[in-house]
Amino acid sequence: EGLGSATMHVRRCCRAAARGLLQQRRRRLSGAAHMHVQDEVRAALAEGRPVVALESTIISHGMPYPENVAVAKRVEAVVRAGGAVPATIGILHGEVHVGLGDAELELLATADDVRKCSRRDLAFAMAHGMHGATTVSGTMVVAAAAGIDVFVTGGTGGVHRGGELSLDVSADLTELGRTPVAVVSAGVKSILDIPRTLEYLETSGVPVCTYRSEEFPAFFTPRSGIMMPRSRVDAAGDAADVFFQNKFVLGLDNGMLFAVPPPEGNDAENLYENMERWVAQAVEEARGQVDGADVTPFILARVRDLSAGASQELNVSLVLNNAEVGTAMAVQLANYKRELLEDGGDDDAGLSLSLRPSPGPSPSPSRNPSLKGGGG
Repeated sequence: EGLGSATMHVRRCCRAAARGLLQQRRRRLSGAAHMHVQDEVRAALAEGRPVVALESTIISHGMPYPENVAVAKRVEAVVRAGGAVPATIGILHGEVHVGLGDAELELLATADDVRKCSRRDLAFAMAHGMHGATTVSGTMVVAAAAGIDVFVTGGTGGVHRGGELSLDVSADLTELGRTPVAVVSAGVKSILDIPRTLEYLETSGVPVCTYRSEEFPAFFTPRSGIMMPRSRVDAAGDAADVFFQNKFVLGLDNGMLFAVPPPEGNDAENLYENMERWVAQAVEEARGQVDGADVTPFILARVRDLSAGASQELNVSLVLNNAEVGTAMAVQLANYKRELLEDGGDDDAGLSLSLRPSPGPSPSPSRNPSLKGGGG
């Protein structure tokens, strides 16, 4: 009887702590005076509605104009169609913006002096009144400060090929180890060393989950040869539940990576062998020509040229697919948080809160034939 009473007390304390953490996160937005939060985004966060963060590097450094703007708007449209509010993040004239309008997207897409902003670059860009496009790392920092839990991107950075000698490791990995945001991507960029990247994330205590697959994707293809059968989630609600436990029940400050295979039905499998050859050539050409933050844009541009644009088409396809999955996850996570805040009495539901997906938007099976069964 004493043990049962103690267990019930622990469960009540955990639920109370989770509620307190949720309320604290919600109050943080009002203190983010250094940010320009779009009215639509601010209202959604204040009301507990789902918001999905989007990066801006793909706009300024990832694609040529005007396709970059068109793709950014398509991704935002996917988020809206899934029932969430998109919040593209960037820096304009030294001020952080959470949510960009059409004119602001155009500015980032066409300006010549847009700085690529990781965590280390944010303060410098702000102090010097610069324009900045946020990377995965920079976007995570701002999203967490604004109270946004889910961030969708194409692929994250990682350990570069040869990184065991050059120590060229993306700040995205360290950010995942210290910033509590769920990152939904097609794995890490295929130009990187995927096995070493996963080893780094494991050392940093970052949970990595594969979505509806037991194999970690390699950005352009679902095949990397790296199997992760114990970290598979089969629905957006499952992914949301895992992140909820990590952030709001355990109160951990690390992020999580949810790796989504690219849509089936494209030419990724047919192009994979050529893609590896093009990547290897681009990596070799980059040596001695560029370094630091310029390496990834250089390699991606060369692969785009060598593939006659095929790599960019695949990139757009997988970003849109990630947006569907990430939005469904954000919707379920918002449901979980609302249930917890509204639950006034049942503190005996268990330490894990036993939250299960409620009906809600799920990725469209027609867009990705591999998405079968129940939705988010």
